[in-house]
Amino acid sequence: MSGVARRTVVAAAGGTGLVAVLAACGGGGADEKGAAAEGETLARTADIPVGGGKVLADKGVVITQPKAGEFKAFSSKCTHAGCAVSSVKDGVIVCPCHQSHFDVSDGSVKSGPAGSPLPPTPIQVVGDAISLG
Repeated sequence: MSGVARRTVVAAAGGTGLVAVLAACGGGGADEKGAAAEGETLARTADIPVGGGKVLADKGVVITQPKAGEFKAFSSKCTHAGCAVSSVKDGVIVCPCHQSHFDVSDGSVKSGPAGSPLPPTPIQVVGDAISLG
C-alpha cells in the first residue's frame, strides 16, 4: 500500500469515527445520555443519610442531607479534572481522582486541588420522593 493510500484509509477511518461520535451525542432526551430527566424520581428521602449523601453516577448528580429534612443536590462531576465524585462521608463529597473534598451543605471546596464548588442541581422533595425540579 502506498503512503497516499495509507493516509486516505486512516483519514476515512477517523472521519467515520467522528461521525459515530457526533451521532451518539446528537438528539434524544437527557435520560438517553444517562442524565436524569426533570421530574424523574432520583431517590427516596430514606436513602440519603443525615450528614451524608448518595452519588447517583448514572444520573450525574449527588444528593446530600446536611441536616435532617434538608436535601441538596450537586453535579457529580468534579470541578478540578472532570472525574466523577465517588462517595459522601464525614460531611464531604469525595472525588477519588485527586482527593478533592466538597461540603455536603453547599458544594464548596473543603480541600483541593479543585478550586471551584460543585454546581448545584435543582431538586424537589414531594413526600418521600426526591426528583429534579
